[in-house]
Amino acid sequence: MVSGHLFHHRKSSWPADEYVNKATLQLLDFDGGSPPEHAWRRRLNSHANILKEFSVTFMEAFRMLHLGLRLWSYVREEASQGRKAPIDPFTKEQCKPTASQGVPLGGMGSGSISRGFRGEFRHWQIIPGLCETSPVMANQFSIFISRDGGEKKYSSVLAPGHHEGLEKNGDLGISSWDWNLTGQHSTYHALFPRAWTVYDGEPDPDLKISCRQISPFIPHDYHESSLPTAVFVYTLVNTGKERAKVSLLMTWANSIGGVSHHTGGHINEPFREADGVSGVLLHHKTTKDNPPVTFAIAACETQNVTVTVLPNFGLCGENYVTARDMWGTMVQDGQFQRENFSAGPCVPSSVGDTLCAAVSASTWVEPHGRCTVVFALAWSSPKVKFQKGCTYHRRYTKFYGASERSAINLVHDALKKYKLWEEEIEKWQNPILQNEKLPDWYKFTLFNELYFLVAGGTVWTDGEAPIIEENLSAASNCHESTKSKDEKYISKERHVNMVVERSFTDSNLNNEEFFSRTSVQELADNDDVCGPDSAQTGNVLHQQHNPENVGRFLYLEGVEYIMWCTYDVHFYASFALLDLFPKIELTIQQDFARAVLHEDRRKVKFLNDGSWGIRKVKGSVPHDLGTHDPWNEMNAYNIHDTSKWKDLNPKFVLQVYRDFAATGDMSFGRDVWPAVCAAMDYMEQFDRDGDGLIENDGFPDQTYDAWTVHGISAYCGCLWLAALQAAAAMAEHLGDWAFAEKCKSKFLKAKPVFEDKLWNGSYFNYDSGNSSNSYSIQADQLAGQWYTASSQLSPLFDEIRIRHTLKTIFEFNVMKVGGGRMGAVNGMNPNGKVDECCMQSREIWTGVTYSLAATMLLHGMDHEAFTTAEGIFTGGWSEEGFGYWFQTPEGWTTNGRYRSLIYMRPLAIWAMQWALSPPKAILNAPKVNMMDEPLTSSTLNMTTLNDTDVQKLAPKSGCFSNAVFHCEC
Repeated sequence: MVSGHLFHHRKSSWPADEYVNKATLQLLDFDGGSPPEHAWRRRLNSHANILKEFSVTFMEAFRMLHLGLRLWSYVREEASQGRKAPIDPFTKEQCKPTASQGVPLGGMGSGSISRGFRGEFRHWQIIPGLCETSPVMANQFSIFISRDGGEKKYSSVLAPGHHEGLEKNGDLGISSWDWNLTGQHSTYHALFPRAWTVYDGEPDPDLKISCRQISPFIPHDYHESSLPTAVFVYTLVNTGKERAKVSLLMTWANSIGGVSHHTGGHINEPFREADGVSGVLLHHKTTKDNPPVTFAIAACETQNVTVTVLPNFGLCGENYVTARDMWGTMVQDGQFQRENFSAGPCVPSSVGDTLCAAVSASTWVEPHGRCTVVFALAWSSPKVKFQKGCTYHRRYTKFYGASERSAINLVHDALKKYKLWEEEIEKWQNPILQNEKLPDWYKFTLFNELYFLVAGGTVWTDGEAPIIEENLSAASNCHESTKSKDEKYISKERHVNMVVERSFTDSNLNNEEFFSRTSVQELADNDDVCGPDSAQTGNVLHQQHNPENVGRFLYLEGVEYIMWCTYDVHFYASFALLDLFPKIELTIQQDFARAVLHEDRRKVKFLNDGSWGIRKVKGSVPHDLGTHDPWNEMNAYNIHDTSKWKDLNPKFVLQVYRDFAATGDMSFGRDVWPAVCAAMDYMEQFDRDGDGLIENDGFPDQTYDAWTVHGISAYCGCLWLAALQAAAAMAEHLGDWAFAEKCKSKFLKAKPVFEDKLWNGSYFNYDSGNSSNSYSIQADQLAGQWYTASSQLSPLFDEIRIRHTLKTIFEFNVMKVGGGRMGAVNGMNPNGKVDECCMQSREIWTGVTYSLAATMLLHGMDHEAFTTAEGIFTGGWSEEGFGYWFQTPEGWTTNGRYRSLIYMRPLAIWAMQWALSPPKAILNAPKVNMMDEPLTSSTLNMTTLNDTDVQKLAPKSGCFSNAVFHCEC
């Protein structure tokens, strides 16, 4: 909880010795056992308070009453089909969110398991879109210590006994274990993708213990970073006078979270490799036709370390050795029988049983001696299956195959390769951590916000088409759509209507005109349109030429908003992917580029007003790639008709240009260019008065989907100006001179209109309407300029106006809220009071605050930038804050109540790092002076290009005609 002194207390640094004794740090400083100086820290006895969710005001509830009723009906309808609605504010998790999160386990895209800072394994996301938040309390590390002579014995689970969920689970077997750790002298240290837990004399006063958690998240490594595995390295230092026998124990339930361990049919079996890697495989049979999951827990036997296993124990005492008896064996002997390795697979568990396994690693530690013991966890779920769509292979199967038993190889390689992972991680992180110009809080928050790329429900496939399922259920939507005998990967019918062949012939065609010509019912009843022969989206989306297939990547908007790659939010988060995994970022942009040129004419009811429309309009950028059938059934978001949103298309153009400039990938540029042209031309329909500037339509038609906009808006108008500039720059680089001049002409026409309508001498008004909030100071009003500066394009406005606007936002939206210690509120009235016209105007959005800080950095306002961003650290990550670490929400209110935990947009902190250290390609990107007069037609006709340097692409009506593209390699 936030204490009263939150806004008056500032720590300039987080010295490690404030948490761990210096002598202990020195003792553990070998083999990576000592935590780094720059890390986020918590004592294990810290209270994990229950987090408080936001609530709407009476007037907000009244205004959203009809939306709420329609949304409730939609949620129930989806539930009746066995599906979860992408947005469901009515169903709450039984396990209330608490301030207990820590660094998640594993690489990207193969399912994730989070681990709280006090040691509990929680937030299971093995099945796409499903997050089981409750901890599985049987999953623990424990320690057993016996000094020479046996007079001194210690045993304890290495987690505080006041864990939430311990009593609630009712596992009497677990309750019989020794929960002797108070956590008073134990500290958690987090620097994603690693974490350290230091036990400073707990439970044995003469034993110092460090547990180092390592996951293979390695920038630019598209192999290791896809692996579903993690390593736990225990460093033991004996400061006593007697030799100590130390046995470490890893216990694991055959479960994927929730109550899945009670469903029955699960099997455990031991394994032992020739080089000392030994452990247990736990085969988990999932429900609801989901693919099975196999866990492997293991330790590495060495000359000094002995590994034994107990393949099966239970919590109820009916069919297996009980948890109590297992614990008694460890207390007495410190290990299990060696004969257990030959036990073979057990009998499948019965419904209601909880089947668990244990791995013990024992060693002797001499007086003043040191020792290292290493455990690893891996999980193999080679197939990812979407509820309404098809089944794909995960990325890691490219290297380990699709066998469920690949978990053995995964856990084996993790134990053998973790030191190499750490070397690469340190090479990546050290230049930032050692930069004395950067604030300490920024350094570790920058890395720790990347937790979302693992825990944000990510899916990373092998990039191939859906795989054949031999025994598809009758209700499956995935049917064989081609008849090739030898084809391993076959696209499936998805009952979608993607109009691939029809060109985008009328960029000014709005939806009203479309529906006046063709009724919704006609579209639904048209067999030629909706039949299986036209539903070849899978083929279309997988035919893109990709000489280096790095797979396809999905990540959720948030664990509460289950939509893949939500694009208006990806606009903020994408800096992290572009900086660390640029090839993944390009594949996402290519997915959206293909989507722009397609149309899905199935009818959809939009919940905000109850109107009907089509799912995906050609030329529009989809809001998201879908929920239950991603890539093939896009726009799972159905509150508004996002084909009428004004920010998605400009954001697409801006991201594409930034990525194009940053990577210098000409092939990528040529591939996506038709979609860029189509996206720009599509927006012309929203320039209804011909002044070159788009207008908003009096509803929340942008990412702030509860905040109404009238006429010209600062947010969308600025994005549009920036998109015109980016499209012109990209056109010139590709040699499409006509399109470049078209964009320049519009820019020169639109810019003075924008400034005349919105500039008030201090900032740009929220919009040009006459509503009560038209003069609001919007924190995000310079989003277009942020991207312009990030891409090294010319400023949209005079530098004086840009800095004046930023200073106004800093003075009002930042400093007038909680003394500048909470971030930037979205809307602020010029009288210094928060704009409360809607729930979003009064919220502080974490990702927007980071992007605002990045904009300030790009314009030389370093002090204001770090002060602004530190508000998110203080409110979300500090000990005095609200407890949102490793679950940073979309936003919070001025009293700290959150909305949407574990959200994509806070990855925008990497836009700050981009501003501080842009890539050389961006610094050398081509400059386009938008203030040049457009070329005359005679000048254009005189332009010549060498035919040998030109690739001609098929013209798209409404996009470009007779365009030529200069190929530079």
